[in-house]
Amino acid sequence: MAKAQRKVLISAAITGGVHTPTMSPYLPSNAEQIIQNAVDAYKAGASIVHIHARLENGQPTADYDTFEKILTGIKKQCNVVIGITTGGAQGMTTQERFDVIERFKPEMASANGGSMNFCFSRLADGVDFEHDWEKPFITRTWDNVFKNTFMDIEYCVKTMNACGTRPEFEVFDYGQLKNLEYFLKKGVIEKPVYLQFVPGIMGGMPISNEGMMFMIDQAKKLLGDDIQYSTVAPGRRMFRLSAMMALQGGNVRVGMEDGLYLKPDGTLAKSNAEQVEKVRRILEDLDYPVGTPDDAREQLQLKGIDKVEF
Repeated sequence: MAKAQRKVLISAAITGGVHTPTMSPYLPSNAEQIIQNAVDAYKAGASIVHIHARLENGQPTADYDTFEKILTGIKKQCNVVIGITTGGAQGMTTQERFDVIERFKPEMASANGGSMNFCFSRLADGVDFEHDWEKPFITRTWDNVFKNTFMDIEYCVKTMNACGTRPEFEVFDYGQLKNLEYFLKKGVIEKPVYLQFVPGIMGGMPISNEGMMFMIDQAKKLLGDDIQYSTVAPGRRMFRLSAMMALQGGNVRVGMEDGLYLKPDGTLAKSNAEQVEKVRRILEDLDYPVGTPDDAREQLQLKGIDKVEF
């Protein structure tokens, strides 16, 4: 009997903490829009949604009440796997970023692989912003360090282990794989190891097929051949990198956190669901079966939606 073909998981990163409302009229910029985009992305084929919270004016926030409204709103309407950010938004304290894990005990959450210069100030070039908070929010990243010390990483992962939350390790550069290898050998990181490569950030690794091949190869050598992985695919050509990741044995991620576009010509995506629908078509045309939320729970050994605290 032929071995069953693996199912590719589609993640949708709904809104993130980088883009601002002026950049796209379609960016989910409050709790209601984030909820609707997440549910629609699930209906389009996403098995996982990655969640940041925003206030009514579109500004990223770590406010518990806003997070709870979003998380419960999504959960009431579908059984999609909900992953929560611990990256938050630049300017948040370490405590603000990690407290959401203990409060909500999600099935998954991001766990960052190390510190880096995290800059997106160039997104402000030539833009006439709608809200007063947008320009300073973006331009101050010119002098921003995204802090994830060894103490921070250990605290984050141990907190997730205690809460039954699967870390999704965000890897922004090659050296961060060594950080994860250290904690894997120390027994802090538990298997299965799930990586989310994050190329294209000003301050981290650039985007290229060659770079991705190198990172996958090195990750397997350092963390084991049994790792599972995906990649953020930022910008106008996210679907090329997503397809490449599937062809290399990984899962895929799209979403308006990563890119606001549907086509390289500048056509804006009108929703996260539009991006999910496109990447799903690509996967199915390549003869890959697309996984459901329950497939994601099985493959990533998640605890189940009935064990979260929201």
